[in-house]
Amino acid sequence: MDRMELRLTGSGGQGVILATIILAEAALYSGKNAVQSQSYGPEARGGMCKAEVIISEDEIGFTKVMKPTFLLALTQESLNKFGATVDENCVIMMDDSLVEIETKAKNVIKAPILATAREKVGKAFTANIVAVGAINKALGLASFENLKEAVMGHIPAGTEEINIKALEMGNDLIK
Repeated sequence: MDRMELRLTGSGGQGVILATIILAEAALYSGKNAVQSQSYGPEARGGMCKAEVIISEDEIGFTKVMKPTFLLALTQESLNKFGATVDENCVIMMDDSLVEIETKAKNVIKAPILATAREKVGKAFTANIVAVGAINKALGLASFENLKEAVMGHIPAGTEEINIKALEMGNDLIK
């Protein structure tokens, strides 16, 4: 991996911004360079949300994602908007509850991210951590220990056990 440009999308409140922060931090712990950005606005009130992270072995000169190599879509609206614009080399990971769209991407991963958080972890709010585990497993961005350390630095006290369970279950979604 020379450079990965990740775009995570969903709706405000799903934790996609925190997910990119965690992925960037885990990459830094792994000795890579990383930058993270996010969009604000109506997204904070349940509208579409987009957050991005660039991870590279080399210095990062331009800090905005121009050509995503990875797209996460947690809502149909975000898949429709961003999935149609990626090129064939972009990996799309979408929640398996979404309807696939016409896309140039050759690699589409459907994973039960939202259902795993809701039904197996037992808390819907852990969907972003489930996604982080699945993304890291699919892309090999950081070691699981570095990822776990990044998660632990950003969760509320008292939620460690459930968030580590979510991270492990996300990891296990990808074979």
